[in-house]
Amino acid sequence: LHSPVPTALAQVDREKIYQWINELSSPETRENALLELSKKRESVPDLAPMLWHSFGTIAALLQEIVNIYPSINPPTLTAHQSNRVCNALALLQCVASHPETRSAFLAAHIPLFLYPFLHTVSKTRPFEYLRLTSLGVIGALVKTDEQEVINFLLTTEIIPLCLRIMESGSELSKTVATFILQKILLDDTGLAYICQTYERFSHVAMILVGFFFFFLTEKKTFGTAAETRCPLLPSPFR
Repeated sequence: LHSPVPTALAQVDREKIYQWINELSSPETRENALLELSKKRESVPDLAPMLWHSFGTIAALLQEIVNIYPSINPPTLTAHQSNRVCNALALLQCVASHPETRSAFLAAHIPLFLYPFLHTVSKTRPFEYLRLTSLGVIGALVKTDEQEVINFLLTTEIIPLCLRIMESGSELSKTVATFILQKILLDDTGLAYICQTYERFSHVAMILVGFFFFFLTEKKTFGTAAETRCPLLPSPFR
């Protein structure tokens, strides 16, 4: 007797999802739609295909990203700007992690739009949040352990970007950047790429040593997690 109620509620929620996706196309309604959809991304399993296949949605998300490029240099990004673009990045992470949309996401080279954020060096909270969320999108890609993802990333500058963040980023950013590098190293193609030249190999090795010494000397709780999650990271350099 009670089964139709949840179904009806689910239908109402789904209608709201459709409405918010449509509202992404309008600059006047986009900010609230970004916020609401980012809250729902974990509870709507097929949100990624809905976003990818709806007219103008991905273009709207990319517009949000491009709109704050001028705030990167000089670094004038505000907390409000950062929160808004990070909501857009959260939706792109949803698309990146879904098996039905991941290949198209890579084919469109969308991760490259995030790299200017990873180049930033400002230590303010808006920039730290922006870098961490951008790394989260790349992390969602490598988490799948798919060869297609590694092959794509190796054609980009993600390795030097991760290494620089491991040197100077916040603790959380260091950890996510290390996770991405770990996934690349655990892939045969990725490991061969890093070992291809002495300069590349030695740079990665030195950063990794410095990274682990940082956690050991600072006695951070992340140290144990990093050692547990990345037991194979030092092995190519023994």
